[in-house]
Amino acid sequence: MRFDEVYRQSIDEPERFWGQAARAVDWDAEPGTVWSGGRWFPDGRLNTCHNTLDRHVAAGRGGQAALIYDSPVTGSKRTYTYAGLLDEVARTAGMLRDLGVGHGDTVVIYMPMVPEAVVAMLACARLGAVHSVVFGGFAAPELAVRIDHARPKVVLSASCGIEPARLVPYKPLLDEALRLAGHRPGHCVILQRPQCPAELEPGRDLDWAATLRGAEPAGCVSVRATDPLYILYTSGTTGVPKGVVRDNGGHAVALRWSMEAVYGMAPGEVFWAASDVGWVVGHSYIVYAPLLAGCTTVLYEGKPVGTPDPGAFWRVAAEHGVRVLFTAPTAIRAIKKEDPAGEWAAKSDLSRLRHLFLAGERLDPDTYHWAGDLLGIPVIDHWWQTETGWPIAANCVGLEPLPLKPGSPTRPVPGYDVRILDSEGAECPPGTEGAVTVRLPLPPGCLPTLYRDEERFAESYLSRYPGHYLTGDGGYVDADGYLFVMGRIDDVINVAGHRLSTGAMEEVIAAHPDVAECAVIGVDDPLKGQLPMGFVVLKAGADRDPGEIERELTAMVRERIGPVAAFRRALVVGRLPKTRSGKILRATMRDIAAGRDYRTPSTIEDPAALQEIADVL
Repeated sequence: MRFDEVYRQSIDEPERFWGQAARAVDWDAEPGTVWSGGRWFPDGRLNTCHNTLDRHVAAGRGGQAALIYDSPVTGSKRTYTYAGLLDEVARTAGMLRDLGVGHGDTVVIYMPMVPEAVVAMLACARLGAVHSVVFGGFAAPELAVRIDHARPKVVLSASCGIEPARLVPYKPLLDEALRLAGHRPGHCVILQRPQCPAELEPGRDLDWAATLRGAEPAGCVSVRATDPLYILYTSGTTGVPKGVVRDNGGHAVALRWSMEAVYGMAPGEVFWAASDVGWVVGHSYIVYAPLLAGCTTVLYEGKPVGTPDPGAFWRVAAEHGVRVLFTAPTAIRAIKKEDPAGEWAAKSDLSRLRHLFLAGERLDPDTYHWAGDLLGIPVIDHWWQTETGWPIAANCVGLEPLPLKPGSPTRPVPGYDVRILDSEGAECPPGTEGAVTVRLPLPPGCLPTLYRDEERFAESYLSRYPGHYLTGDGGYVDADGYLFVMGRIDDVINVAGHRLSTGAMEEVIAAHPDVAECAVIGVDDPLKGQLPMGFVVLKAGADRDPGEIERELTAMVRERIGPVAAFRRALVVGRLPKTRSGKILRATMRDIAAGRDYRTPSTIEDPAALQEIADVL
């Protein structure tokens, strides 16, 4: 079936379409109803852990690799078969059960990129408990807020995380978070890593290995399709956190379908999402989707560069026979900055790598072309959000590969009825920018609500355009139906009455041969209201006069976008402030440029980067 046909059926007959997709999932009670009352498969029952592990072992594939752990920061590698991972998960579920965790209880997981983090998530799913993974190394006040909101019965953590140049002791952060929090979990189970063992508090803290030794395996608990599987708090929240809820049934159906349709993966093939289990990409495409589809998934504890060199990603892909690599453009830019000629890639046999998928931020054409030329395979930009849990727009290579257009994540994925609306709620004609929305209902796997905050869910996503989900991004659809996402709606600036996209300016700047990466923000101007200001990081070895670079970039923006952009300031910086998932902190940079008080976001990779921006300004 060709893409257009599949897409039309998903929009015109969503119940038939997703009812058929649901047949790929094992149900304890098959759903008689596909969609009702705002929920998918409301009368179905299943267990997500059974669908990721038990069903594959029962089908005779227990000896196949399920999880490959590759950790250059500790110099260790380990492969878990489906049978081996099932044994580990069942015993860990038994440990949690013995600590009083059952169906509907919450468990906070605060761990680095170790196999036990994956095991912990699946063990919660096995019991019908709700996990909430908090990115390892998050500051204590942020962890405290999430503990108070999720109210976990148990916290699972580790003694430390390992960065290329330092150890991050987690236990002192957890202790401080629990001192700040009002909620008291019954126990904290700590995985002791030899690099930095932690002091345990008697009565509250338990040693992971010792507690696991006495546990009997637990079976799968059948849950309603509409029961929550996990809560994931979105980044940069202030005050009351925004907890995205994912349900069990719709999630299993959509993610299982997406592995084959979007990524073109077959059971037994190796998939690598180079992300972190603390982010939505880690939840969806390190843990759940590959295992639901019977693939082998890679868990990588390292960085794109520095662990030990810019060839790290290529080494992992070659060594483990990765067919599809999924990462963020910022990771590819980091590699390009250190190895612009791609010499490290030439040292690895990448003949088995079929596709490179990129998401998480706008993919600039320069990075797109560099990666494509280097690897000689399709580089596929796709776009989605924490809230949706899987792609909104992509080139669905498992259905029918479509021609690629640089700057576009191709077309909306089946299930997503994407509409571009103007400020009055009318649909924009092709080529005209507006708010990117999705006409309801959202497909399975997307958030049904926010945790303990139905009102905020409606206010944040559904109130601006009734009958539509507001993505918060601006963009347009061209005459061929390709979507172009130009950045968050608040990244549009108003220069002397002209609405201009900072993303479009970034695209121009990124094409400069000496620029590794860039960000453009709007700064207040008494005459024109706002003016664009660029921040650029130069490629390794580009030892140029910053004034000369600024003049060249000004000329490029003037030529490509026009004098109306009034682009004249481009500051050369050593690095851009980013979240740990690679998103550039443009809103915080705007606050610094405007001289406003700013709050260092909880998700920041290195707070010192903000001071560097302030110093340059």
